[in-house]
Amino acid sequence: MEKTEVKPRKESKKDELNLDLEEMLKAGLHFGHRVTNGHPKMAPYLQGVRNGVQIIDLEKTAEKLKEALKFIQKLISDGKILLFVGTKIQIKNLVKEIATDCDLPYVNERWLGGTFTNFEVLKKRIEYFKDLERKKETGELEKYTKRERLKIDEELERLRKKFEGIKKMERLPDTVFVLDMRKDELAIKEAKMKGVTVIGICDSNVDPSLADYIIPANDDAIPSVKYILEKAKGAILRSRKEVKGKEEEKKED
Repeated sequence: MEKTEVKPRKESKKDELNLDLEEMLKAGLHFGHRVTNGHPKMAPYLQGVRNGVQIIDLEKTAEKLKEALKFIQKLISDGKILLFVGTKIQIKNLVKEIATDCDLPYVNERWLGGTFTNFEVLKKRIEYFKDLERKKETGELEKYTKRERLKIDEELERLRKKFEGIKKMERLPDTVFVLDMRKDELAIKEAKMKGVTVIGICDSNVDPSLADYIIPANDDAIPSVKYILEKAKGAILRSRKEVKGKEEEKKED
């Protein structure tokens, strides 16, 4: 690819999902990886190369992001479960914040092998964790010695890191939103095995065929991931608001 200037090709304006090419540009969604690290299947989503770095076509990004957001809106309106997965250090807190705001499950620590493929066994560990939490809150652990309580607290902390984000997830999610498809490749593999739909941010070094809904974008920069997550959050909250409005209308009728 030849060196190219990075800019939106059309006049920037927001659509009904509040997607703005200028805002996407400022957030750095267009920065991919070096040409030597690029994945050949991402070629259709690239605009060119600048200083040896692949540049993602933001018009393609907007198009695919819109598809993903509309799918998310339908998913939420149907009362289905979306699981956020983002274990990269720089986005852990962001993932937790967005998922919590949306009252949806999340994984922001290491993906545990068998989370999907051995879910029934995992649920037993989660129930054990929740039972320990309950006992601590109700004072049932006070009967133990100080040393024993210290060990229980350490175990609680270990379990919290593993299960805090999914402790309310009573069944497998319908869709998983993977924010780094290379880092959390195992989550995608397990999702495929269990028939769970995959939404994924696809940087230029990723195979886009691994996801059902792709979002071609920079998955390394915090502003880029935050932009995408904020749009997802907006779609989720709007969908819930619409559902609530329809339910209230039915009650009035």
